[in-house]
Amino acid sequence: MRREPTDALKGDRYMIGQMADIYIQSIQSPFDNPDTARLGISVVMRADAMGLLAPRAIDRLDLAEWERVARDVSRAGIGQGLFVGHAPATALEPNRFRTMLEHVNEALEASPVPAAEWPALQRVLGPALLARLLDISTVSLRRYQSGARATPDDVGVRLHVLALIVGDLAGAYNDAGIRRWFVRPRTVLGNRAPADILTSGWRPEDPGPRQVRDLANALTASPAT
Repeated sequence: MRREPTDALKGDRYMIGQMADIYIQSIQSPFDNPDTARLGISVVMRADAMGLLAPRAIDRLDLAEWERVARDVSRAGIGQGLFVGHAPATALEPNRFRTMLEHVNEALEASPVPAAEWPALQRVLGPALLARLLDISTVSLRRYQSGARATPDDVGVRLHVLALIVGDLAGAYNDAGIRRWFVRPRTVLGNRAPADILTSGWRPEDPGPRQVRDLANALTASPAT
């Protein structure tokens, strides 16, 4: 069942769908472990691609920034139970903190938030490419984003998968590079571009889209991004 944004997410104060300016140059406790850093960066990038982070500059991953990220993600009704009792994070045993990050990542993956994802993804991909990747018209895209029409479940699922892919790509590419990634042929995809595979009402569980996701996810395999 799709999670709906909380009242705080719907409110003017939240600036829904805005995105952070992320350029992480410093990683500090409790993320000073390669696996923990990789998971933390994944959470931040995915949450931002989903339009959940309040707009701000993020240049370090540390306890203070983690608490801001946790607040933003919780505001969307995602992972609230996971954050309860975690503070102070520095007091958590490292394996327990790493497990919590894994669960937050899983919660983000399982929680479409189309109200935030529409403007966030359109900002990165542009309306023409986003409509193409969703297999819808630009007219329908405008109606869904504005709320004039409810986002159909199948479109919402595809929108969310695109947000997760963009979150994986964001550690390696800027916005222009992300757009090119979707339209550039890839050897591992049989010399097809991801955009050529994400067509005809695609579903996340189909073999082609799964290959596309695996290709993007491979960029997050190392802790350095």
